[in-house]
Amino acid sequence: MSTPTPPPPQPRPPQPQPPQPQQPQLPPPQWHPAPPVSPAGQPLADFVDRLVAYIIDRVIIMAATLVVVLPMIIAALPWFRDLFDEMDRASGGDDQAAGAAFGSFFLLICGLNVVIFALTALATYVYEVEMMFRSGQTVGKRVMKIQVVPLDPTAALTRGMAAKRWLVGNVAAIFVPLFSYLDGLWQLWDKPFRQCLHDKFAQTAVVTLKPVPLGSLAQLPQAG
Repeated sequence: MSTPTPPPPQPRPPQPQPPQPQQPQLPPPQWHPAPPVSPAGQPLADFVDRLVAYIIDRVIIMAATLVVVLPMIIAALPWFRDLFDEMDRASGGDDQAAGAAFGSFFLLICGLNVVIFALTALATYVYEVEMMFRSGQTVGKRVMKIQVVPLDPTAALTRGMAAKRWLVGNVAAIFVPLFSYLDGLWQLWDKPFRQCLHDKFAQTAVVTLKPVPLGSLAQLPQAG
């Protein structure tokens, strides 16, 4: 008798596969338009940061000036009182005495204005030139993380550049009505370095030290 042939092996049923962990779906990267940059490739400061820094600096200068001016005004109050009393007595009919008293009052007012103007100019010069040119920052600029830099990437900020900025931003505004507003707003339409008029005169720009959005890094010019 022949041995019976065993039946062929039956295929095993497919085994269920363990579930595969799903990879989290990451959102697409957000690309920001690259900010305008200085010739050295540093992102330029925007209008709001510069405005807030300016307000902070002006408050500091005003406070420093008042520390000196206020005692002077208090010391001058007895002179004002004496002049008012003299004008009151002369108002009875002595025109010559009244004129002399008014002249003295006018000179005192003019003298105080000259002293206040000179002290304010000195305070702004020391603050915006002597205290700024070494680091490119005032207190307001440091708070807002912005910095004054030369347009020439190979140059360093000098006292002369800072003095030119001060002359245009402070002295020229005394003689030209509304010049301060024009100077400060010029950056809104200036291309390509967002310069104010005092920046143009001094060949400087103002850059931001804040981190640049990641999507903009690839668009910045490469150093070298």
